[in-house]
Amino acid sequence: MINKVVNNVQEALEGVEDGMTFMLGGFGLCGIPENSITELVRKKVKDLTCISNNAGVDDFGLGLLLHQRQIKKMVSSYVGENDEFERQMLSGELEVELIPQGTLAERCRAAGAGIPAFYTPAGYGTEVAEGKETREFDGKMYVLEKAFKPDFAFVKAWKGDTAGNLIFKGTARNFNPMMAMAGKITVAEVEELVPAGELDPNEIHTPGIFVQRIFEGKDYEKRIEQRTVRPKN
Repeated sequence: MINKVVNNVQEALEGVEDGMTFMLGGFGLCGIPENSITELVRKKVKDLTCISNNAGVDDFGLGLLLHQRQIKKMVSSYVGENDEFERQMLSGELEVELIPQGTLAERCRAAGAGIPAFYTPAGYGTEVAEGKETREFDGKMYVLEKAFKPDFAFVKAWKGDTAGNLIFKGTARNFNPMMAMAGKITVAEVEELVPAGELDPNEIHTPGIFVQRIFEGKDYEKRIEQRTVRPKN
């Protein structure tokens, strides 16, 4: 069985260059590839196109890359928790493509399934459809959306084995399985790395065939994007 393990995050990110397109799993701050993002900041790669549901917060997640002006274009669904993102977008420093969340997910899934494009009703008649092909099916209008073409996909899993099989935990699963399928090179960081054969095959969410590099991460913060509590009585 092929061993996909690399020694550390530095080895996992070999080949990363300026101007590349990256997918980064996560939803809010849940299930984001923290170690990979930190290494991208350290490497100072720039002019990046980043595909992720959102852009983290000002001092964590993709917000760290934004503060260093490393992201040229952000392709996202929701970006409401990041003041620096808002500032760069409104000033014209950052190119932004906002996509309906379901369309974002399907463009990831289509890339992994080898489907070059698909029709969806989401966004028809809005700015989302501007410049795109539209077509009628059974009396309803649809917009043609193209699959993504990322150079790397960075995902975070709860457990993984040396063959690259992944298990995600709870809502940290989110966009990670779809993005793991889509990258030319998929890098998986896991909280716990075990020998091949130790994971229950019935519990595996992403088969190792989609993963090229895997490593055991460290120092995960597990932060909450926005905490709301009830006032004391």
